[in-house]
Amino acid sequence: MPETWDYTLYILNDPRVVTICRRTLRLVLTLHGLIRLVDTAELVSNAVRHTKGPAALRVRRTAEGAVWIGAWDTDPAPPEPPQPLERVGELEEGRGLGLVRACADFWGWQPSARFGNRGKYVWCELSAA
Repeated sequence: MPETWDYTLYILNDPRVVTICRRTLRLVLTLHGLIRLVDTAELVSNAVRHTKGPAALRVRRTAEGAVWIGAWDTDPAPPEPPQPLERVGELEEGRGLGLVRACADFWGWQPSARFGNRGKYVWCELSAA
């Protein structure tokens, strides 16, 4: 049975937080021998860039061996549908969920509330095998 773990990082809405979250996620995955999964971390940058309130990053490994990465934000509206990567190319904007869709086994979103705020939780599941 794989080792299970669960980390949550609560963040303020500040553009500098994107770097903090990416580095935190890279560190967690590296320490658990899963560095190859880091590129799917675009969820957090979307949460910070497109909302005005606090956000949260969660990364966990399930007993089945999957890695779940999720981001909560204060915007209850559904995320924009992911664009095919060939359509957005190397653009900085608009490729986050396209990367997630291309790299993840599954992804989705659901309404959610934290800190007394309505919002949404966008998640993806990655195979750690």
